[in-house]
Amino acid sequence: MEDSEHEHVIEVTDLRRVYGGGFEAVRGITFSVARAEIFALLGTNGAGKTSTVELLEGLAPPSGGRVRVLGHDPHRERAAVRPRTGVMLQEGGFPSELTVGETTRMWAGCTTEARPEAEALGLVGLGGKADVRVKQLSGGERRRLDLALALLGRPEVLFLDEPTTGLDAEGRRATWELVRALRDAGTTVLLTTHYLEEAEDLADRLAILHEGHIAATGTPAEVTAAQPSRISFRLPRGYFLGDLPPLGRLGVCGHETDGDVIRLRTRELQRTTTALLVWADAARVELHGLDVRSASLEEAFLGIARKQEVAR
Repeated sequence: MEDSEHEHVIEVTDLRRVYGGGFEAVRGITFSVARAEIFALLGTNGAGKTSTVELLEGLAPPSGGRVRVLGHDPHRERAAVRPRTGVMLQEGGFPSELTVGETTRMWAGCTTEARPEAEALGLVGLGGKADVRVKQLSGGERRRLDLALALLGRPEVLFLDEPTTGLDAEGRRATWELVRALRDAGTTVLLTTHYLEEAEDLADRLAILHEGHIAATGTPAEVTAAQPSRISFRLPRGYFLGDLPPLGRLGVCGHETDGDVIRLRTRELQRTTTALLVWADAARVELHGLDVRSASLEEAFLGIARKQEVAR
């Protein structure tokens, strides 16, 4: 089968990476990324994200397992893969005395069928910076230059390592819109990020790595659904937790108290909230500071880390 026919343009099976001294950074992970999909790889420091991405980029051979990008081994068949991929590293390391335009032209000289300089810089909002020296760019502008160079070759697969670090809120949103537009035009994107809001907003699917294993994977909604929602409020003076209806009947799966503040956890947010408000109405009491919210990706992320700590 030709690689253009593959449903998944990134396929990882039982992937392992062991460093000198026997440290196993990646411990048998399996996942795939479909064509024209944004896939986020998340994890705490030392979880194995960078080690995994380096194997996908073909920078090193795996210690075990199998990885395919566009149907090819990215390390042994690098010549078949590299012209069709774009890579944005955490730091570009550009010569500081060159201008933005000179840097782009230099990079284009090493890129097959590169975009025109003006087009690449325009995509990332640096169209007016071509004559500015790299050393005069802000940290956020350097990140945008990193992205422009990754896009020079019109990649089919784009690897983004912490793409919005150093960007302000406006720059981050603009980058998200660009990445979505690339996805919509058929580019497959794999990104790592420390910004969980970024992964939740941008990724079609994601995987959370912890200590070299995949601890959770799926759409952001599927991953967050594994965590309970939260309801918090203050009881009126003279009321206590025991005055509420039985928590099990409310669909509550856990709770904490802090003085008169009650925090409930539930996997049936609508049912629990409705029952609680019906009780408050019947009792003619007001639940001060009522706060009702679904689980977030951050809570799922922290929940995974806590589970792993308890399991040790």
